[in-house]
Amino acid sequence: MNYRKKFRVEPGAKVRLAKIDPDAPGKHASRQAAIAAAAQHIERIARLQYLLYADASQSLLVVLQGLDAAGKDGLIRHLFTGVNPQGVSVVSFKKPTERESAHDFLWRIHRRAPAKGEIVIYNRSHYEDVLVVRVHGLVPRAVWSKRYDLINDFEKTLSENGTRILKFYLHISAEEQLARFKARLDDPTRQWKISEADYAEREYWPQYVEAYEEALERTSTKHAPWFVIPSNHKWFRNLAVSQIVADTMDDMGLTLPRPRIDLAAIRSKYHAAKREQRDKGGKAES
Repeated sequence: MNYRKKFRVEPGAKVRLAKIDPDAPGKHASRQAAIAAAAQHIERIARLQYLLYADASQSLLVVLQGLDAAGKDGLIRHLFTGVNPQGVSVVSFKKPTERESAHDFLWRIHRRAPAKGEIVIYNRSHYEDVLVVRVHGLVPRAVWSKRYDLINDFEKTLSENGTRILKFYLHISAEEQLARFKARLDDPTRQWKISEADYAEREYWPQYVEAYEEALERTSTKHAPWFVIPSNHKWFRNLAVSQIVADTMDDMGLTLPRPRIDLAAIRSKYHAAKREQRDKGGKAES
């Protein structure tokens, strides 16, 4: 199955989340087969990340969005288990600080964009400025409605400078969200994640759906596509996203760079050092 094609939001397409089944592929899919396939894709990501880091001519930005308990943290843990931490970072954009608020809304986002050779994951992102800000009326419509075009321009700038962009909306049902909240309540190791805001935000579910639909419609572009990933089943979510990321990195044409030094000269110095070491050892024995 080509999940890049299946779940991609085509530019200009209408999005109705109510018509997308968050339970896909459904109860008849093979969970074990999906887990095994995802493991293979995760190995590919680790191998390709090594090439990305070594080549240092391109970068990858992964944007994760979803309602509370959609599974962003869990996806990150599964997807990037085998990568070199030196070349990967995760950024979570929370309420802007006083300094951040003194700049345009994209200032803090651009500062954390990936450098060449890096993978950066945005666990929540610049899209909060057309989601939370819109739903709670933190700025007037006249302000947030202009941000879609600004976001598109920003992402185009990144793309034209060698950054591949993948954006994932993790699609869960209201029932699944409530079940995950209950699981947190029952698990002492995850109770720290519970907040009153989680339940309070459920009152705004229709408004968030509307906000997400417009964001997906207006900012899914050829160079920065959105993917709506059915995420009620965590194992399927991991499979779909890992395949999309691995296939995209395959398409980047990543290769090991050519040596920047004279290997013959280095080998000559190595052998000279070995001879010197051997001669010193012989003198010590005599």
